[in-house]
Amino acid sequence: MKKIFGYIKVKLASPRKYIDFLRNKGVSIGSNCYIYKSANFGSEPYLITIGNHVRINAGVQLITHDGGYWVLRDKSSGFGNEFVNMDYLARITIGNNVHVGTNAIIMPGVKIGDNCVIACGAVVTKDVASNSIVGGIPAKYIESIDEYAAKARLKGIPTKGMTAKEKEIYFLKKKK
Repeated sequence: MKKIFGYIKVKLASPRKYIDFLRNKGVSIGSNCYIYKSANFGSEPYLITIGNHVRINAGVQLITHDGGYWVLRDKSSGFGNEFVNMDYLARITIGNNVHVGTNAIIMPGVKIGDNCVIACGAVVTKDVASNSIVGGIPAKYIESIDEYAAKARLKGIPTKGMTAKEKEIYFLKKKK
């Protein structure tokens, strides 16, 4: 019961308290970060380092181990005792000024540079260079941060900081 209550308490905590909870679990988190509570930091959170000004959206999975070793450990798999006590664990490092989109998966050993956007649903299996936008399964380079900014200048609208009602009014007026 205590474990269930603790889980509920964490999920109801403020974003700041949630980041403190993750730090207590061993995740290294810089300043000015926002992490959705449905993000999963797996069984080895101490292997995850997050820079400054990073947002990790809902449903993101940070996976620091290879669960496929489960199959190799079975003595009937044909590998005998070779893998009985083996794991593969690797660090995940996320640089500064990074956005990790909803439901993205970051695999073991991945390093994401500074000024990056990881698209929604991307499966990141390899390092991401700074100033890159990546997406897909597996994630591939899409464009540079400068190319992304050029497109954003054309598509962007001034709604940040508006209430939901103000945004609705803005869009309904704009549509006409």
